[in-house]
Amino acid sequence: MSKDKLVIFDTTLRDGEQSPGASMTKDEKVRIAKMLEKMRVDVIEAGFAIASPGDFEAVKAVADAVKTSTVCSLARAVDADIDRAAEALKGAETSRIHTFIATSPIHMKYKLRMEPEQVLERAIRSVKRARNYTSDVEFSLEDGSRSEFEFMCRVIEAAIDAGAGTINIPDTVGYGEPGEYGAMFKRLIEAIPNADKAIFSTHCHNDLGLAVANSLSAVMNGVRQVECTINGLGERAGNAALEEVVMAVRTRRDEFPVETGIAAEHIVPTSRLVSSITGFPVQPNKAIVGANAFAHESGIHQDGVLKHRETYEIMRAEDVGWNANRIVLGKHSGRAAVKARFEDLGITFDSQDALNLAFARFKELADKKHEIFDEDLQAIMSSSSAKNIVEKFLLVDMEVVSKTGQKPKAKLTLQVDGRDVVTEAEGSGPVDAVFKAVESVVKSEADLQLYSVNAITQGTDSQGEVTVRMDKSGHIVNGIGSDTDIVVASVKAYLMASNMLASPSAKSHPQRDGV
Repeated sequence: MSKDKLVIFDTTLRDGEQSPGASMTKDEKVRIAKMLEKMRVDVIEAGFAIASPGDFEAVKAVADAVKTSTVCSLARAVDADIDRAAEALKGAETSRIHTFIATSPIHMKYKLRMEPEQVLERAIRSVKRARNYTSDVEFSLEDGSRSEFEFMCRVIEAAIDAGAGTINIPDTVGYGEPGEYGAMFKRLIEAIPNADKAIFSTHCHNDLGLAVANSLSAVMNGVRQVECTINGLGERAGNAALEEVVMAVRTRRDEFPVETGIAAEHIVPTSRLVSSITGFPVQPNKAIVGANAFAHESGIHQDGVLKHRETYEIMRAEDVGWNANRIVLGKHSGRAAVKARFEDLGITFDSQDALNLAFARFKELADKKHEIFDEDLQAIMSSSSAKNIVEKFLLVDMEVVSKTGQKPKAKLTLQVDGRDVVTEAEGSGPVDAVFKAVESVVKSEADLQLYSVNAITQGTDSQGEVTVRMDKSGHIVNGIGSDTDIVVASVKAYLMASNMLASPSAKSHPQRDGV
């Protein structure tokens, strides 16, 4: 029996970017978009074009770069938003405008300060305006899971009549419960006269840890598009994780009446790319893409897997990209081989100088560790130069003394606007000492919200990847540093964050109204 197509709508570049500190540059968005395209994602929501000039340029760049996936821009139900989205999407092979307005009583009363009839009128107007630019229009009822049923029916029927081909009812605040949320879709599809003329979509947030469960419940009740993100990235507790939705549908073919067109072998490489760019490490026990997802420690489990894999594994690790494309490079590898491997990872260079810089960093790392893996190459591209941030502060030299029974001391030479500055400090540990030394020079006056260390690969010669999250008056940035010496990696991360805060082009957190 043939199954319906489940459209996978990825919003990593839009909703995922709304995670505090997860802002991405235009080039980074293009890199992720190319990997999503390689994965055969149906729709890529590239951003919120009117949010800022930077967001507009990023949406435009993704629209120009992607050829096989539909590229989408979010727009409020406002004329200027829709016009700006259309402008950004001009270069796309296929485009979608995704417009929305809140429909719950609490949002209409306190946020919009609009009467229901005004909201209905705005919804119709926005869909019609978007249809002037593209035949593919999606309409979302923000805070749909807390909206009144009869009013939703009126709005959805009118939006479809106005030309919306996709209707999204998001669980904006993560309030939904699987049984209730799925039943809501079933009722709506049965009650709305023209429901058969649109695809119904779900967009779930994970505030109660139910985003994937709610999304799958919706699918079982007639929904044929799921909006999701890589690694479940997103504001607050995140969104439904793409990898979990896709593999649930694929693994439980006996239950789900749908199938996706996703090339699942690219899931893990894409997960690593998003983690590297955003600085949000994937927890080891994360489903599908976590380091422990296919690990077995229990003797009973190990024995069973050795005898027959399916005793304890419901998926094959290689089907989602584990242990695939593990070409090992070393210090004898040439420029062509390194460039080819970067390109396999979705990393391209817009100039010979950019390639030369990446190759020089590769050679520098190869002198420190014997084997260079894909994760190491991703870490190289997460450096400050890859972020297109002006490097006002650079590490020149560092000496750290840490001895049992004595307070650790750090002496650093930093380059500040081309001038060498020597600084010293003591701390409760070597990392604390170097951070205090750096801060005495950069004077960021920011709050350090997060310090995270993650081993990039296995082995004692693995690079450590350090992420620091800093907040200065609401401007949140993530600094990422990697090195075989964890203290050096820590300094690099702190300096990167400081450079981002000091950069006049630094991008503020993109939090805006959204679904």
